[in-house]
Amino acid sequence: MSVKYGVAPLELGLTREFSSFCSNLKFTDLPREVVEEAKRGILDWMGCAIAASDNPRIGKFIETLSEFSSKTGASVIGQKGEFGPLEAALVNGQMGHFYDYDDTHMGGVVLHTSSPVLAAILGLGENKKKTGQDIILAYTLGFEAGVRVGQTAPDHHDGGWHLTGTLGTIAAGVASASLLKLDAEKTTFALGFSATQAAGMQQNRGTMSKSFHAGRAASNGILAALMASSGYDSSDEIVEGRKGFSKIYSKTQNYDFLTKNLGSNWAILTNGYKPYACGIVQHPLIDAMITASKNTNIPHDEIESVDALIHPHTITITGVEDPQTGLKSKFSLKHSAAVGYIDRHAGLSQYSDARAVAPDVSSLRQKINPVPKDDFRKDQCEVRVKYKNGNIETVNVEHALGTTKNPVSSDFLVEKFLANASGKRLSSKPEAIVEAIWRFEDLPDIANLMSLTRGT
Repeated sequence: MSVKYGVAPLELGLTREFSSFCSNLKFTDLPREVVEEAKRGILDWMGCAIAASDNPRIGKFIETLSEFSSKTGASVIGQKGEFGPLEAALVNGQMGHFYDYDDTHMGGVVLHTSSPVLAAILGLGENKKKTGQDIILAYTLGFEAGVRVGQTAPDHHDGGWHLTGTLGTIAAGVASASLLKLDAEKTTFALGFSATQAAGMQQNRGTMSKSFHAGRAASNGILAALMASSGYDSSDEIVEGRKGFSKIYSKTQNYDFLTKNLGSNWAILTNGYKPYACGIVQHPLIDAMITASKNTNIPHDEIESVDALIHPHTITITGVEDPQTGLKSKFSLKHSAAVGYIDRHAGLSQYSDARAVAPDVSSLRQKINPVPKDDFRKDQCEVRVKYKNGNIETVNVEHALGTTKNPVSSDFLVEKFLANASGKRLSSKPEAIVEAIWRFEDLPDIANLMSLTRGT
């Protein structure tokens, strides 16, 4: 057997088959429901990026990049100036994921797909004068790549990798390859270049580095596609190879997931949208605590204890006991439970630095007792709120709001977008951006939308 690229090939052909599918798919091949879901995803992500566009930490990041970048041609959302597509993707990707308010796919892979993919293809698409249909096709294929490669490596998350950084790079690379209309071979190489750059550690949860993973993934994905388009090659078995992504990022492999039901099971249709600005696995707990608060109308200081029955991963992922910053509080299930009960919401203001150290929240956090339930799904929860008068309020949540089994409406997403854009200094009214996104497939040049999102 010949040896290619230094590793004996398996000749399964899965990476090549997937890449061939991506390179040959056309916008007209997409079902109508896929197109509509793509527009919902674009609306939701754009609002999340706009929300973070005036954060001082984002301003510092832009200042740092500006020292060394002389390129232009791609908009930075909420800002006056331009960067080159690589730098614009870095900033836009970080903004979209900064508040952890962006969409999350939970169909076997917990992945914030939109931040790396849209940050990559909107900037690259603006630079290359691509149409709305080009963007929707690339966005859809980015979902396919990120989710399907993730499903081939089921232990990936358990290894400590942040999937938005690792799988997000692959998703952004395949999406960028689609946007550049690369053939099957070059798409394979773009996938290989993406996978070899895949990085991001869960240790960085609760810091600015976590959202940087999304920006870096977006930028690396563009670079991977550009390198492949210029003639650079990579392994053509980067997913299933003996030293490929699935093998080195996971103890077990499910290679069939890469190509199973391609063209009929669309990953984007099982995407989830966040009503709360924190880690997705906390959402059923927040739903339950809001319901308990509304059902009883009993003040929080009358609570004796709260037993929160939840999936074990929720505890391991969001086990910060006493967060002292807003970013840390996003990964504290006790904080999320507390603000859910007290504020009956868990939006951006509930995860501010001030709310993280507020006495009422700190007091209730100490009364939350997480109880792991192996037989619970990640979108399931039960809370038992015991009051000082001896009453117990029990609330069960079968499926968290925003998940596939309990979806939010398009009207909900519009309201979320308008709230995120409120008070931001944009070159157009937020309602105009919403209107442009709802007719996204008719845009002859994506620059028409990006110009609406610039700052003044």
